[in-house]
Amino acid sequence: MRTNGGGPGGRKVAVQLAIFDFPMLVTGFRSVIDAELDMEVVGTPPSLDAIPDALARTPADVVIAECQPLSAPGCTTFATIARVRAAAPDVRIIALECRSGSSSEQFSMALKAGADGFLTREAEPTDLVAAVRSVTRGQTYVSPSIVTRMVNTYVLRSPDAPAQDVYAGLSDREREVLLLAAAGHTNREIAKVFHLSEQTVHNYRANVMEKLDLHDRTELLKFAIRRGLISVADL
Repeated sequence: MRTNGGGPGGRKVAVQLAIFDFPMLVTGFRSVIDAELDMEVVGTPPSLDAIPDALARTPADVVIAECQPLSAPGCTTFATIARVRAAAPDVRIIALECRSGSSSEQFSMALKAGADGFLTREAEPTDLVAAVRSVTRGQTYVSPSIVTRMVNTYVLRSPDAPAQDVYAGLSDREREVLLLAAAGHTNREIAKVFHLSEQTVHNYRANVMEKLDLHDRTELLKFAIRRGLISVADL
């Protein structure tokens, strides 16, 4: 399994930026990624059609996919994901939020289309780095802002949950930790998001697992999907 020390064999994680007609965004992403010791940008295909050749010439571990300029209603990020998947089935893909539609809905659609992670427009440079490292480890990455929106949508708006529902007895922080843990984030990553110690996050996570009678991350993910907290039907 890949680690956050780099790609296979200890080399740097190779990243391609499938971001078209947004040169400032490419420059910004390249600057953030190349500043890290364990990752580097190895290619920037200029168009959707150029992706297969770019990946054939310079294999990548991760592709970051942004939507193309819209020539029709909707978002074309998903076409980019499909093209990347066809050209390199094993590559990890991070999708970027489009300018139209609900980000939570886009997150669900992006993962169903084959993405391994999702970044919103509000993502910070640290989120970008965390996303690359997470998907490289085989985890699903979700922007913290998406988690907050999910909590607001699925938790705070459900005050009438039955008293016997154990989930209803979780604190807001436990629910937030549940979502991030189900999405594959480590205790260290969750601790950074909420500015807590790793031990505190460990305690929250252990309490959640005990209260919900869950035994591993797979059961936690299945619970989150059944509850409607994460809409990824095929995971």
